[in-house]
Amino acid sequence: MRIVDTHLHLIYLDKFSYPWLAEVPALNRQWDAPSYFAEAETLGIEAALHMEVDVPVQEMEDETRFVLDLDPRVVGAISNARPEHVDFPQHLERMAVDRRIKGIRRLLQSDPDELSAGAVFRDNLRRLAPLGLSFDICVRARQLGLARDLAAACPDVQFVLDHCGNPPISSGDIRQWRADIAALAQLPNVAGKISGIVTHARPDWTADDLRPVVEHMLERFGWDRVVWGSDRPVLTRNGTLTQWVEATKVLVAGASTDEQARLFHRNAERIYRI
Repeated sequence: MRIVDTHLHLIYLDKFSYPWLAEVPALNRQWDAPSYFAEAETLGIEAALHMEVDVPVQEMEDETRFVLDLDPRVVGAISNARPEHVDFPQHLERMAVDRRIKGIRRLLQSDPDELSAGAVFRDNLRRLAPLGLSFDICVRARQLGLARDLAAACPDVQFVLDHCGNPPISSGDIRQWRADIAALAQLPNVAGKISGIVTHARPDWTADDLRPVVEHMLERFGWDRVVWGSDRPVLTRNGTLTQWVEATKVLVAGASTDEQARLFHRNAERIYRI
């Protein structure tokens, strides 16, 4: 099965600054395109979208331009941005020139809850729709209500929920997460990304530990509104790219070939305009 990875982080310590890596020593090294594709190609991953890696504001545009010229298999990028800034329209205008930029992301999981409720933030986010750009939304499980409010306020914008909304898998209690995902999935402008969940599982996780999350995402969003992502290298804190691909295939083994194709590449090509 051909796979498009919608969530690849490339880290080039010799080119950019990553302040957050100081708190994650296991990841604080070079993670380049050749090392990724050496493993990815053996797994059927033919193309990838680069996901911004939270570099400082002054490096955001340079990071996006740099990664898009590294390897032709990096077929697009989700760029970092600050919709809360009044100069966002100018930033967006510069980014929209390159059609390889498929959308933007502004991490919300570590910022005040009120950030995404601001009028400037929401007005600026609505500017994405006429340009055909999406917004990847990354929140903690407790913030899924905020994600729903934001998506509802910007109905013409395509949202993609990163990492299944970061469910607390290792806690053994995902009841609230299930309810919040069900509410969010009611909005037709939101898609779910099957990614990033191994980091929330116990260290010796198996595919069955992830099954309740993946099956709930598929049930609520349906096969037409899900995409797959690796979250490499973050996932290496609790597994490998190979383990994650193999686990996903086990979890969807009972689906039809057409349904699997939608998850692994067709939806990504449509939603991100690849």
